[in-house]
Amino acid sequence: MTAQRPGEVVTVEWDEIGLAEGWWTIVAEKAKNGLAHRVPLNRTAREILEGLPRVSRFIFPSPRAGQPMHRAALALALRRAREHEEDALKVNGFAPHDLRRTAASYMASAGVERFVIGRVLNHVEPGVTRVYDRHSYDDEKRRALEKWDRRLRRVLSGEKPQVLIRAVS
Repeated sequence: MTAQRPGEVVTVEWDEIGLAEGWWTIVAEKAKNGLAHRVPLNRTAREILEGLPRVSRFIFPSPRAGQPMHRAALALALRRAREHEEDALKVNGFAPHDLRRTAASYMASAGVERFVIGRVLNHVEPGVTRVYDRHSYDDEKRRALEKWDRRLRRVLSGEKPQVLIRAVS
């Protein structure tokens, strides 16, 4: 829903989420690039979060008390699902990080500029301009993730997605 790194998603804490305002703040210590990052929560993300019980300070707690889900838990769950579930999950080489790539690809196909997609993904911009440009891009990120949300909701409702990425051997 958020196009963020799986390792950042599994460690999210409730106090990093502002449901009323619609933001998730990834603190610098948890971000891969070491930069704090504000992530707009689209409608689907907010609906999911609003429905989750608060049994821990972590949104996705580990069975071990006081700890988040392990960073490899998503990959393990996906592997188990591929082994035991529907054919739809049996995609060779599919990993949790591919969901991030899919979100970025759909945002691009919806007309979101690559620079804004990079901001959504919390990529570090190369060049000197990044030193001078202090704009948050919050509105642009929100619009991009709303476009992704509309597409994702259509897919979840049963609409067949357009194939954007071909497997590379």
